[in-house]
Formats: sequence, C-alpha cells, structure tokens
Amino acid sequence: MKLVILDRDGTINYDSDQYIKSPAEWRPIPGSLEAIGRLTQAGYRIVVATNQSGIARGLFDTATLIAIHDTLQRAAAQAGGRVDAFFFCPHAADSTCECRKPKPGMLLEVARRFNASLGDTYVVGDTLRDVQAAAAAGARPVLVLSGRGRKTLEEGMLPPGTAVFQDLAAFAEHLAP
Repeated sequence: MKLVILDRDGTINYDSDQYIKSPAEWRPIPGSLEAIGRLTQAGYRIVVATNQSGIARGLFDTATLIAIHDTLQRAAAQAGGRVDAFFFCPHAADSTCECRKPKPGMLLEVARRFNASLGDTYVVGDTLRDVQAAAAAGARPVLVLSGRGRKTLEEGMLPPGTAVFQDLAAFAEHLAP
C-alpha cells in the first residue's frame, strides 16, 4: 500500500496561534488540496494525523473538530482528492500520552489500522515534532516550508534523512510527477 500521512495545520491549511476553532476559520494553503488530489489520483492513501490540544484547552469540542475535517474532506474532493482517515491527539501539550507528536503513537496506530509498513510511508509536516514523530516511528520524514516550516528548518536539529520541500504541492509533484 502506498500511504502518505499528513499533518494538518501549517501543512494542509493555514495555522493560527489562536487555533483553528471552527470550519469557518479553516483555510487551505494554496495548492494543498490539489496536492491531495494528485496523490490520491496516483494511488496513495492519505491520512491526516494532527495534534489538537485545543480540545483539552476547551477551545472546541470533538464534534467541531469533525466538522472542520468534514470541510477539509469536501474541499479535497472538489480537487479530486480523498482523505482516507483522520487521526488526532486531543491531549494538552504537557500530556504524557503516547499519541501526541513528537511521540510516535499516533503514527504507529495509523500503521496498525491500515496494515501498512511505516518504512515506506512518508510523514509530511511543518514542525520539528512532525518529523521527529516520523523518525521515531520508522517512517520517512518530510518537512514542508509552509506554516512553521521555515522556522523549523532555520532552527535545525532535523532527523537524518528528512526531505525538505517548499510546500505540500511541491512534495506531491515530486512523489507523483
């Protein structure tokens, strides 16, 4: 199975220091929906794996998060794409859970549920915790320079073998020319 795991905020859609708290606040990064479409058409299964501590902070509830993801799914479909599943960590940043990136728990659960090998799976995100989780899970880390990606690159400390792309569209073009 060809599988790509995507972070959400800063990778697919614009991020916000105030959190994305409603479908109305969700805005795709230019080219990201077409990238999902391109990957889908090339036979990749697409999974979103996202930390969502806004739930633990009481900023929004799970039903609202599902509504945001429904908005993303509809927008991706209009671009010929499909997200096969959404995984999220609802815990606060200081949680000791195993699912919050940079820990690999969420990615390992994706692999288990999809019966996929993470060694052949790309994990695409814009933060150090995204690529650290990928490396910890044995997946292929990819940093995009959208969202917080430029700052992440400047700070360094990327896991060995991390590929870097301008944005999700450039990654998709590379993977599915």
